[in-house]
Amino acid sequence: MQRLILLLTLLMTTAGLYADGNQETTERIRYKYGPAYIYRVTLTDKQGTTGSLDHPTRYLSRRSVERRKRQGLPVDSTDLPVSVRYLRMIEKEDVAIIGQSRWQNTVLVRLRDSLQIQQIARLPFVKQTRLVWLSPDSVTPSAVKTKYHQCFEERDSVSSDPYGTTSQQIRSLQGHRLHDLGLHGEAMMIAVLDGGFKNVDKIPAFHRIDIRGYRDFVSPPSPSIFAETDHGTKVLSAMAVNVPYYYIGTAPKASYWLLRSEDQQTEQEVEEDYWTMAAEFADSVGCDLINSSLGYTEYDHPWMNHSLWQLDGQAAFVSRSASMLASKGIILVNSAGNSGMGTWKKIGVPADADHILTVGAVLAEEPHKIAPFCSVGPTQDNRIKPDVVAIGAPARLINGRGVIRDDMGTSFSTPIVCGLTACLWQALRDKSAEQMIELLRECSHNYFHPDNIYGYGMPDFWRAYQIGTYNNLQLP
Repeated sequence: MQRLILLLTLLMTTAGLYADGNQETTERIRYKYGPAYIYRVTLTDKQGTTGSLDHPTRYLSRRSVERRKRQGLPVDSTDLPVSVRYLRMIEKEDVAIIGQSRWQNTVLVRLRDSLQIQQIARLPFVKQTRLVWLSPDSVTPSAVKTKYHQCFEERDSVSSDPYGTTSQQIRSLQGHRLHDLGLHGEAMMIAVLDGGFKNVDKIPAFHRIDIRGYRDFVSPPSPSIFAETDHGTKVLSAMAVNVPYYYIGTAPKASYWLLRSEDQQTEQEVEEDYWTMAAEFADSVGCDLINSSLGYTEYDHPWMNHSLWQLDGQAAFVSRSASMLASKGIILVNSAGNSGMGTWKKIGVPADADHILTVGAVLAEEPHKIAPFCSVGPTQDNRIKPDVVAIGAPARLINGRGVIRDDMGTSFSTPIVCGLTACLWQALRDKSAEQMIELLRECSHNYFHPDNIYGYGMPDFWRAYQIGTYNNLQLP
């Protein structure tokens, strides 16, 4: 089994989507949009914003505002929209604005001539410009239709266990005991940031999921996020599918937003901006948790690559965004990465972010040793990473063909943890995002001697529930 894992791991990617098997291969085609550039424009301030700290529901949903109030978190200047006046002045330079970040006060502009950025850089409210994307000469078509099965194979049924094929990955974290209490993620909202959700709109097993909506933040957007990679399909299945005796996810009664931020056709720094835009959207609609099985270390252009010294939770654009989420009342659950057997070996970004749960992967067989491909810590500022680990070598998942299969990667240990975290938080709604993160660390098997391989270890969600509810009873 160990040899099989090692061989399969060599086939996994180490940037962007952390694991993405069973994808179709097609011939490359000429990039149809012609030469273009995308720059990140950082602004000096927000003078002229249409938002007000006194009226946050004008730019945040009521659910988002209530989430902050419940945790005692204020709305601050980072929440205010980017200045509309500045946006209009940038548009006068004959460029296309394709996105913006209110948290980092940046704008993404797409232009045909790189010389145009010089004029934008001279505007008095522009602090900095950075090239984050160059159009490629050719790409591989990513939105490819795939046939799918209408039902599971009979051999996948486990008549003796309602969890079916997912029993081990849930029971290993004592997640079934939360479910026994009626905690299935009801009233919790989870955003799934990924590269695509192939056939989620067609496979019957996904029809019972409460999907609140979906958005594509990649430019140009895909014709359909449901024809892109099935990586997000697998991730979503680990949390949301509910087909008794075949497959049950960790939070089957939560609601979900499906957000595409990963561009399968290129690997460039702009994806950190797309990720940030998706995370801000998740905040604005009121999501409680974000599952991100994405990470970045190397890009198509070497000068965009990250270095080990940048793994401090702040140096990378995407990590700065991720480190802000807990202050907005959101728990980010992010995969550690699959670079453990490569030259990089360490976690990527935003797995290095502060105040998040970074998840590594262990073998399915007891005693659940670390998967050899799992990226390790610490961060550059010497924080323990990963935070926790769960089964991911292999995990049972549903792919874009509607078939239950094994797949490996920290991409898939992550949603197992994310879904159960939603169930636990459902019972402990008085706790803040940071308190929940610390509780799960405390209730992991390696808490008293954490290291940078297992982190704090495998979390025991039943113990976390007991401690969390006991502490609540002790409050005056």
